[in-house]
Amino acid sequence: MKISISGGSGKTGFRIAEEAISSGFKPRILIRKQSIIPESINSSDKRIVDLSNSDSIDQALKGTDALVIATGARPSIDLTGPARIDACGVIQQIESCQRMGIKRVILVSSLCTGRLIHPLNLFGLILICKRFGEKALERSELNWTIIRPGGLNEKEEGTNLENVLYTSKDTQEEGYIPRRVVAKTCIEALQTENSGGKIIEITSSPNYEATSMKKSLERFNID
Repeated sequence: MKISISGGSGKTGFRIAEEAISSGFKPRILIRKQSIIPESINSSDKRIVDLSNSDSIDQALKGTDALVIATGARPSIDLTGPARIDACGVIQQIESCQRMGIKRVILVSSLCTGRLIHPLNLFGLILICKRFGEKALERSELNWTIIRPGGLNEKEEGTNLENVLYTSKDTQEEGYIPRRVVAKTCIEALQTENSGGKIIEITSSPNYEATSMKKSLERFNID
């Protein structure tokens, strides 16, 4: 499977690329012109992409079997970011996948996506914009999985001790998860057949029961 990762130089994206490489994939990294690439993935296939330009996205995705969308606006004084990136940017990528014949898509979203009353919405209604992107993916005929992680942190040490709590949509309201664990979960979703057509919320803790995505989807009937 040939995997592309958009937002591949971002804090979550580059970790997804690293985990893809560790799992035997040779990922293509889709980045902005001004992106700085971590040394660990610098030798990967890299393509410059403009999320506002459909031709640019099409060319970047040419020859790809699956796309992991890890693009996302960061909280900032630019309140237009969520609309441009989390809504329009995601929609553009989905439409490009449809044009280019890409069937498998993993979207990294966020816990509480779609909620109006939430502190994160002070930054350009970011959770509302993310829901627009999610809905576009749900309406598509693609084989999709939406991953909604809790609060992200940069923890690297001890992440092998973190167990993931997988639940259905709109179930978890709080909790945290290292970006490294989110990255591992994205690769796990690619390799888990019954994750297609699912919105999966994830947080992690050493105190959670150790399980897999596949078993959780069967056990909790996530839909």
